[in-house]
Amino acid sequence: MTNLHAAAQACLAATDPAEKLRLTHAAWQALQAGELHPDPASLVPESIATPGRPQRPRLVPQRQVPHRGLGTPEGRAALVHAIAHIEFNAINLAWDAVYRFRGFPADYYRDWASCAHDEARHFAMLDTRLAEFGHAYGDFDAHNGLWEMAEKTAHSDLARMALVPRVLEARGLDVTPGMIERLRGIGDERTIAILEVILREEVAHVAAGTRWFRWCCQRDALEPRATFIGLLREYMGGSLRGPFNHAARQAAGFDAEEMDQLAALAVSP
Repeated sequence: MTNLHAAAQACLAATDPAEKLRLTHAAWQALQAGELHPDPASLVPESIATPGRPQRPRLVPQRQVPHRGLGTPEGRAALVHAIAHIEFNAINLAWDAVYRFRGFPADYYRDWASCAHDEARHFAMLDTRLAEFGHAYGDFDAHNGLWEMAEKTAHSDLARMALVPRVLEARGLDVTPGMIERLRGIGDERTIAILEVILREEVAHVAAGTRWFRWCCQRDALEPRATFIGLLREYMGGSLRGPFNHAARQAAGFDAEEMDQLAALAVSP
């Protein structure tokens, strides 16, 4: 196989997490070795399908996912499971960005294949931590919010770059430092070490979203800040959860004016 889009489709379709991780790492290595190439002439998917995933976890509405305290191993396992589910979805989101959208420079496809590779490593670390708690991926209910946004933005690379990395994934930059502090208070250094890796590497993933969102705006002769706010209003009712991790978001490409605009839209948790 030399077609990167076909390799991305295979990674998306894999239902077993271990197989999805294996295919993801193999595709990334093949891309680095020059064995895979984007093919703008290959068939563009007409619709978005449910990505491959195991039968569990059970997917429920977000409001039905139980909130557990971190004072017990079960509560910490539930937190690790929730983050593992986000990372599993993020693997699919990164590969869908490669598979679905055509006509970008080669660096676009390299960025998102690299993100998929990172997310697969993150999932593996969290899966190992779950096993240390006596659990496995699928043991707790989860929601499908990340992939629902992928479905809503399947028709538009502009909307996808704006709303998945720069809104939903960027939320992780905001909330992870607080998780780390809570875990530090109970001495869970193993989980903290994993979250610190994820937080550091997610900055680059959000930055990739910023970079390609602005590329889309330039291509379409759109002003980026007004376009971003317009997409927030169209898809998310014009509001975001705050507060924001200003340092991490600025490292990921948000400028001071954008941060002021986000603060004006923010609602308290």
